[in-house]
Amino acid sequence: MTEQRYHDPHRLPSARVVVGVDGSQGSETALRWAADFAAKRERELQIVHGMDLVGMGGALGSYEVVVPSVVDSVRAHGKAVVARAERVARETEPGLRVSTLVTTDSAKQLLIDHSAEAYAVVVGATGSANTFAHLGSTLLALTAHAHGTLVVVRTDPEADHSIHSSGPVVVGIDGSPISETAIAAAFAEAAERCTDLVAVHVWSDWDSGQFAGPKDRRLLDAELEQTEQAILAERLAGWQEKYPDVRVIRKIYLAAPAARLQVWSKSAQLVVVGSRGRGGFVGMLLGSTANSLVQHASCPVMVVHPAQ
Repeated sequence: MTEQRYHDPHRLPSARVVVGVDGSQGSETALRWAADFAAKRERELQIVHGMDLVGMGGALGSYEVVVPSVVDSVRAHGKAVVARAERVARETEPGLRVSTLVTTDSAKQLLIDHSAEAYAVVVGATGSANTFAHLGSTLLALTAHAHGTLVVVRTDPEADHSIHSSGPVVVGIDGSPISETAIAAAFAEAAERCTDLVAVHVWSDWDSGQFAGPKDRRLLDAELEQTEQAILAERLAGWQEKYPDVRVIRKIYLAAPAARLQVWSKSAQLVVVGSRGRGGFVGMLLGSTANSLVQHASCPVMVVHPAQ
């Protein structure tokens, strides 16, 4: 474990918590969450903003020569967004080490590049479909292609803040090697927060019982639950020894992992999932449980990507 930590750039003392900002309300919520997260882990917070001037140059074409004021305005806006974000971060966590970066890159590329060595990358997401559509391409690209840990800070407008600040950490487990990485992150987060860990194990993405009669289905469900309980216990055993103070609540479900975890997100303070399902195919990422949760969960979602 010590050797792995030494070689993992995400766990080096110099690894920062990186938060992307764009001046929106969702961005500021993510910024405050990231500042608290960094302070509790004694990490530097790096605030970054991508102006996407390369993309703008392609859109403006030859008109860029005629309207340089547009580019100047974008640069000024970017600097103002980051300056305000720095003030908010320092007000939220006095004494926090804070650095800033404004680049001409797109937010998507900037955050993916920085995720290679970041302790965690944090981004915000709003609760409405219209505003999500605006930032969707960046968010979904990060979910699929970021390295290490990505946290999408979602909030529940219908719940009291205390619900999500005192609830359990919930981890989705599907039996794949990638979910082992998610289990490790979830135990660490539960220990850090002094809260329970709810281990949600869903054995299938589809409901095979729909093809069986009522009697056969009951027998099938009973046999599967017994088998999956044993698998889950085996998956958790080593981690429970490492984190003896973390109380673990096991939940077994037959199907619908995204829906199950979304329900749990209403009472959780954090949901942790791997970035890929059992198959691990890149092409399947955008249809994955992680992709669904970053769009619909009621609390922050930590998406853990496999080591390169």
